[in-house]
Amino acid sequence: MNGLLTDLYELTMAAGYFAANKHEETATFELTIRRLPRNRDFVVAAGLHRAVDYLMNLRFTVNEIAYLRGLPSLRNADPGFWDYLETFQFTGDLFAVPEGTILYEGQPVLNVRAPLMQGQIPETYLLAAIGYETLVATKAARIVHAAVGREIIEFGTRRAHTPEAGVLGARAAYIGGCAGTSNTLAGYRYGIPVLGTAAHSWVMAFASEAEAFERLQRLLGERTVHLIDTYDTLEGARTAARLGRPLWGVRIDSGDLAQLSRDVRVILDQAGLPDARIMASGDLDESKIAALVEAGAPIDAFGVGTELTTSADAPVIGAVYKVVAIGNPGNVRYPVKSSPEKHTIPGAKQLFRLPDHDVLGLSTECITGAEALLKPVILAGKVIETLPDAREVRERAALALRDWPAPGRKTELSPRLKALSAKTRNAEQEAEAIPV
Repeated sequence: MNGLLTDLYELTMAAGYFAANKHEETATFELTIRRLPRNRDFVVAAGLHRAVDYLMNLRFTVNEIAYLRGLPSLRNADPGFWDYLETFQFTGDLFAVPEGTILYEGQPVLNVRAPLMQGQIPETYLLAAIGYETLVATKAARIVHAAVGREIIEFGTRRAHTPEAGVLGARAAYIGGCAGTSNTLAGYRYGIPVLGTAAHSWVMAFASEAEAFERLQRLLGERTVHLIDTYDTLEGARTAARLGRPLWGVRIDSGDLAQLSRDVRVILDQAGLPDARIMASGDLDESKIAALVEAGAPIDAFGVGTELTTSADAPVIGAVYKVVAIGNPGNVRYPVKSSPEKHTIPGAKQLFRLPDHDVLGLSTECITGAEALLKPVILAGKVIETLPDAREVRERAALALRDWPAPGRKTELSPRLKALSAKTRNAEQEAEAIPV
């Protein structure tokens, strides 16, 4: 795992911590959803698998250290800092909510307890890893909900911001409820069902649409999905109907999807193919799918790409990674950021889930009848339990989403956390009042 995949200031701070002999001081950092993405009442947490992979494999190579030594910002770094980086590895703890958990504004996703430098450097990567997959998993959940039982297939790699984002987006979309993906590497890497047949170029490569369809059937058999809108959608449907079985169905990628699907349904039924299904695709999102469902369009499945893989209507999440405690047991400080609209709550925390509300408390608390959502994943630099695969995470998310979370679920602070927060604020105010 490339140690340079971070912002420069993480490394300049690391060098500063080392020079101040603070690099081994225990600190707790918390990754929290400060603000929900636009148009979202909740998020589906995802990306933990990458966070664990990063923390367990973070290293600095000789060439990377040589590069850092040449940077003007690190010219004054203590010579011992470079020796420290040569043997750098994560030896701390990671507590996190399981992937597939529904979270709301102001709630923590994970916390890292480690020597200060080890907790600081991961900030950039963890925010990116958790943020992206959480956005896509949440978008997928919204789209799946809009489809009311019709399958959603993720088609978005070609529109993803990088090819690797396409792979990770496919996994996140599957967690959010998609039935499968067009991305073959995602299928191989994460065990996700892989779906897809042929593009318009397939049809255009043959002398006739009929020949293209016939050749596809020879290859794919009962998994054949004819793309029927290359030339004339209804003529394409008639050609597919004449060829008959084996056939999964047909796909419409353009035009008035509601009316075309009705006309195509008639053609297929009249040809004795009532079990042939209709898939629709083409710049779809949850609002367009909901409108098609409400209109009674006889569409059995949807392929969704661009809007899903980029979370186009809400491409960013207001997640933050802040230090909330510094020091060893018996001598712990609780730093707090008090700037307007960006204040933090001090102390290592636990998120407790009750049937009708959530409670944010201290990590040392227990609340009767509540589930503690932040669970140990890494202790003393060792993974203590194998993470569930994508299918298991998808099942957890589906269970959590079964009743479609109501907006505005309340999160309360425990009395002990309120007391610590008030004590910290009072201490700050008293410190500010001392004349210099």
